[in-house]
Amino acid sequence: MSEYLVDIRNLRLSFFTPAGEVKALNDVSIQMKQGEVLGIVGESGSGKSVTAYSLMGLVPEPGRIISGTIDFNGHRVTEMTEKQLREMRGNEISIIFQDPMTSLNPVYTIGNQIEEVILLHTTKDRKAARERALELLNLVGINEPHKRLRQYPHELSGGMRQRVMIAIALACEPKLLIADEPTTALDVTIQAQILELMNDLRKKIGMSIIMITHDLGVVASMCEKIAVMYAGKIVEYGTAEEIFYNPQHEYTKGLLMSIPKLNATEHEKLIPIEGTPVDMLMPPQGCPFAPRCNSCMKICLREMPPYTDINADHYSACWLLQKEAYESLKGGVAQ
Repeated sequence: MSEYLVDIRNLRLSFFTPAGEVKALNDVSIQMKQGEVLGIVGESGSGKSVTAYSLMGLVPEPGRIISGTIDFNGHRVTEMTEKQLREMRGNEISIIFQDPMTSLNPVYTIGNQIEEVILLHTTKDRKAARERALELLNLVGINEPHKRLRQYPHELSGGMRQRVMIAIALACEPKLLIADEPTTALDVTIQAQILELMNDLRKKIGMSIIMITHDLGVVASMCEKIAVMYAGKIVEYGTAEEIFYNPQHEYTKGLLMSIPKLNATEHEKLIPIEGTPVDMLMPPQGCPFAPRCNSCMKICLREMPPYTDINADHYSACWLLQKEAYESLKGGVAQ
């Protein structure tokens, strides 16, 4: 039995479109232990959601896993049948999708939708499922739960719909919860409440969380470890403290430089990352961030950089780190 709850190794995944092969994931590896919270950050199209969906066996056509392995809780996900995947989803692993309004069915009541999950994945009868639905709505902090069960999604606010989505995801007390941009459309007050709720529930039932977001503020308040993705590759991985206080990849530094700071001096400008993301139909030969990097060297354009270990829990794929290591080694030899 593996020591990891989630063990993704060297995953390559492509979408075969009429325009050509879109190389969505390029040698992605992620390991997580039970109870950990991992943040996956990066701009749109970096491969965050595809990584999570592949873990659930939800890669849509024309997507196909080219190579690599995906293990979850002792299961080899890439070898499971559709029936086995359906049994795993909901029971052992759940997901909160980006937009609760489009994720909830508008023609069924909230009660119907929560009870359906409970009836599908447990041996409870309809009466017991209704009681469990009430319990879940109380758990996620929704007032007047009896009334809410009879309402339709359009009758609830954005924050309440998001809480309903969390209730559905937690219905069977999964070992892993994937939260895909769970606070995107919410105001800051509701966002803080949702994050606090997820943290409290994690402690109560001991589940792990993968938080997919482009908001580094959300990551700072929730996650123990962070994977920074760019163009289908993890360019930096480390603890939250290491990523925020000792970033090593130029893309990570760019993300941090573009965040407003509370201690900023008056009229201090934010520094954006210039340029646009690479075309995944024709990815560059070398480092995918090289065309936008201010410290780009010739080798960056020619070859993909290897991972450099900064310490036991922190590594990054950047040629600058190789250069620094070589120069320090050369200096040590010279002495």
